[in-house]
Amino acid sequence: MRVLLVSHYFPPHLGGIENVVEHQARNLAAAGAEVVVLTTGERSELVPLDDRIRVQRIAAWNGFERRLGIPFPVPGPGLFVHAARWARWADAVHVHDTAYVTSWVGGAAAMLTRTPFVMTQHVALVDHPARLVGVVQRAVLACAGRVLLRRAAAVFVLNDTVAAFAQDNGAHPTRVHHLPNGVDTGAFTPCASPAERRSLRERLGLPVDRVLVLFAGRLVPKKGYDLLLAAAGPSYDLVFAGDGHQGVPESGPGTHHLGRLNAGELADAYRACDIFALPSTSEGFPLTVQEAMASGLPILTTDDPGYESYQLCRRHVRLVPREVAALRTALAELAGDPHLRERMGRWSRQYAIKRFSWAMHAEQLLGRYPL
Repeated sequence: MRVLLVSHYFPPHLGGIENVVEHQARNLAAAGAEVVVLTTGERSELVPLDDRIRVQRIAAWNGFERRLGIPFPVPGPGLFVHAARWARWADAVHVHDTAYVTSWVGGAAAMLTRTPFVMTQHVALVDHPARLVGVVQRAVLACAGRVLLRRAAAVFVLNDTVAAFAQDNGAHPTRVHHLPNGVDTGAFTPCASPAERRSLRERLGLPVDRVLVLFAGRLVPKKGYDLLLAAAGPSYDLVFAGDGHQGVPESGPGTHHLGRLNAGELADAYRACDIFALPSTSEGFPLTVQEAMASGLPILTTDDPGYESYQLCRRHVRLVPREVAALRTALAELAGDPHLRERMGRWSRQYAIKRFSWAMHAEQLLGRYPL
């Protein structure tokens, strides 16, 4: 089977959707598919990733991300030509999210070439402090977004809120399918010993004698890093892995900034820390939460009704409101109880192994792709 994956970004660009697309490509290829990824880059080029995966990059302007922290590349005019070429080649086109130019053109190319296409809708409308961003999101949804959701043969979603959003905007209920992302439980694994944790902390420049709370993600309001900063307390230090246009927290007493990390470095950061906290909003189900669970960390994240289908045990995962007082109270409880952290961390690891498999994810995709 030949599959065209369409994504606004792809590694080495760092971000959640691009990580998902890379894992999909590799696991679809491992299951026997031939894969082309249509995405953006600094220049237009076709690059082989391995024997069964090729990456078609289209030169794009990236000013929105550089200046405003909004991940919205503007591809050059060659996008449609390449999209039509690869859609004609493919047996199925898989478009990621409605919000991007690559998605609109990829979906249009699939319709024009009569190639069956499916979508992954990662999020609903994103709560953004800039009013203009909200206006643009709604305008895009009213035009291209609803057409894509209505015409897709299948729409894969990560949580119940996004499922309702997709149906409200044109996707037929029978075509909407809950499909969790996977996680590499071999790369993201618990710390083996106190000696390893101490060594990792020394290498990362972190204190060896403090409870460390890790935040991983872009430092933008959607992710809640500002709420976490405001929830700082005396019984724990905050560790930030990521960057963003809003400004980064300076390293100092109680706060440590590691900057943007690649996957291997981030795996080390999970193992070096004691707690993972991500008070984000407008998410599907964050990859960083899955990675932290696989790494055996106790999880503190937002009490999002959309996560209901994941059946998270509230005794073993702290689901809290996006409020500073609630975050501070939950973090203080976890910081003060190492036995509780150990129990929650064990549950996280077992849950990740049982529920998050990229191979199973790819198998379900192949079963849903129309021919």
